[in-house]
Formats: sequence, structure tokens, C-alpha cells
Amino acid sequence: MSGMSFMEKLLDGVEVEWKALGEVLVRTRGTKITAGQMKNLHKDDAPLKVFAGGRTVAFVNFEDIPAKDINREPSIIVKSRGVIEFEFYEKPFSHKNEMWSYHSKNDAIDIKYVYHFLKLNELHFQKIGSKMQMPQIATPDTDTFKIPIPCPENPKKSLEIQAEIVRILDAFTELTAELTAELTAELTARKKQYNYYRDKLLSFEEGEVEWKTLGEVAEKIYSGGTPQTSVAEYWENGTIPWMSSGEVNLETVYKTEKYISEAGLRNSSAKFVPENSIVIALAGQGKTRGKVARIRIDLTTNQSLAALTFDKKKINGDYVFHFLKTQYENLRQISSGSGTRGGLNLQMISNYQIPVPSLEKQGCIVAILDKFDTLTNSITEGLPREIELRQKQYEYYRDQLLSFPKTEARTTTLA
Repeated sequence: MSGMSFMEKLLDGVEVEWKALGEVLVRTRGTKITAGQMKNLHKDDAPLKVFAGGRTVAFVNFEDIPAKDINREPSIIVKSRGVIEFEFYEKPFSHKNEMWSYHSKNDAIDIKYVYHFLKLNELHFQKIGSKMQMPQIATPDTDTFKIPIPCPENPKKSLEIQAEIVRILDAFTELTAELTAELTAELTARKKQYNYYRDKLLSFEEGEVEWKTLGEVAEKIYSGGTPQTSVAEYWENGTIPWMSSGEVNLETVYKTEKYISEAGLRNSSAKFVPENSIVIALAGQGKTRGKVARIRIDLTTNQSLAALTFDKKKINGDYVFHFLKTQYENLRQISSGSGTRGGLNLQMISNYQIPVPSLEKQGCIVAILDKFDTLTNSITEGLPREIELRQKQYEYYRDQLLSFPKTEARTTTLA
């Protein structure tokens, strides 16, 4: 049975009346509170949730907010500035006074049903808000927005229809949440298992292996460069992959976001790095510095990356990659105390020591850790895909369940 067939059966020829939100729901104001006050009043275990713009919330005690500003009804919270969206909340709450919320005092209106209909039309309000320099909507935008009320002459039947729509859509929401929790738990378990075996495989007893510096085991250690961005010839129609320091987060690099031209290569410090080399971030925003990646294509890099090439007959580059992944904190620590504004340099990289077991053992370690990487990444990549699939499924049924006929006439009868 298709979604539309189900909808027609659910409505069963009843009338649908479109009414303005402000006519059927009660709009409530917020409370005067600043971001600073929210931060100071916040307590993790406090019972009252206070909403601000976007994802910002605080939990406070009831006595921290004027009683008249506390809403105890299940409500739809309108996030009206910045990130424009609707949120349903059933427990006591308040919100900043530039926001507003709605609850129902109407026995014929299921507030959760209205919430689902508003979520369906969220893009409509976001488009209204986008006309302002700071995206925002005003109370008339929601007050005058019309929602469909099925079977208005029979409140009992109307509520039954609304409740059935809510039941189906809530079920999809719950399934998505359960799936997310299960996959996240599985991913966490895989990562713990991976880290355990990695640490075991890369821990050596004293005297078990020889320790050598990266300068001793690498054929070359060098940094790259950036062609002048103001010279179009160096970038336009470029065919040479050029890796920025942020792309080290990919860990295994098969392609780059940007490309440079032969002229860009000739007129800059950029240098070719052969495939199966590794790169280490010397500097970068946030937590990039000290991260390592292995590259699977010939490419060039910017000056914030150190490239290390290896003779595969002497050392396995992938083994070096896996070991250096465990040295992230140590690499950051030596760079922080260097007097170089927290950056690594080629000398530090060259002097850094690593354990060097036999080539055979290196290969075994790489094979095991690559297998764990594959297992972990399959969930890491599959998680958003599965969630997206469930979200699309939810949106499909929501669209079908909430696609009421709307004409110029105030009331429409379904045949």
C-alpha cells in the first residue's frame, strides 16, 4: 500500500480545514536572560532546560527563572534566529525572550502533530529568514502560517487521525535513534579493540628491536610549498595534485581537493612526493599539527607538511605510518616546547626515534592494523549512510502523511 493510499484511507473522505497557527495554539514568551547568565547558572543535573539560539542550552534550577516565564506544557519551540528550526519539548522549560513557543489548549489539536507538520515546512521558514542579514523570522511568520486540521467537526475523530500520523512518524524517529545508538556503540567497541591490538603490536621489550631516527630510515625528508594564489596560471586547469595540511586528517590520501599546474610547480617550493610516502603536519589549525597520513598517489604538498620517502627494501612506509599515529601527543609535545610557536620542523622530524623490527614483522603488523582500519572505517562510513537512509525514509512517509489537499477554499472535502 502506497503512502498516498494509506493517507486516503486514514482520512476516509473527511473534511480538512486549514487554520492559522495563532488561531489554534497558544504562543508563549521567553525570559530575559543573557548568554553569560546562562553559563553562570548552568548545572548539569538541574531540572529546568533553557533554550537559546541554535544548539545552545543551559540547565538551571526553577528558582533561577521567574515562575511566569516557565512553561510546563508540551510545546513546540521556535528557534527564530541564526539556525531556524523547530524543536518539540515535553518537560518544563524556558527560553530567551527573542524566541517563542507554542502549546495547545485545544482539545482537538495534538501538539506533536503540529510539530511534525512544521518540521515538514522548516525550509519555508528558513527561506523567509534568509532574506535578513542575520537569518531570522518574526512571530507573524508563524502565527499566520496555516496548518491542516482533519475532520474539524468531529474532534474525537480528528484527534484519532492526528494521533495515528504522530504514531507512525515517531516510530520512524525512534528507529533512527536506535540504529544510531547501536552503530555508534559498535563503532566505539571496534575502535577500542583496534587501539588495544595496535598498542600491543607496537610495544616492544627493551632490546627486542633496534631504535632508529626517522632521518636514518627515510630516504628523504622535505617540505613543500604553495604557488602564488594570485597568479591564475599556477592553479587554473592544474593537473598536479596539491595537498594542504588539513587533508592529513584523511589518513590515507587517494585524491586532493586542489591541483596546481606545471607552471605553479616550477615557480614555487612545491615538490613531487611519490606514492606510498607519508606526510606529517608541521603546523595547522586546531589539532592538525603532529597528525600523519600515507599517500597513495604522486602529489605535491604545501609548506606545512613534511614528506618522508622510503626504500621499501629497507623499511615499510605503512609501518612507519601506523607507529607515528600512536605518537601524536608526543609529536605535539616536542613541538610545543621548541620555541617555534608550537610548530614542528624538519630537524625535529628527522631526529624522532622509532622502533624498527624486521621487514617481515613490519609487514605482519601492517596487515593486521590495515584490517582493523577497514573494519572500523566500514562502520564509520556506513553510520552516516544508514542514518541518512532512515532519515529519507522518515521524510518520505512524513511527506505522504502530511500532504493534505489545499485549495483557495477554506475547507476541502476528500472524495
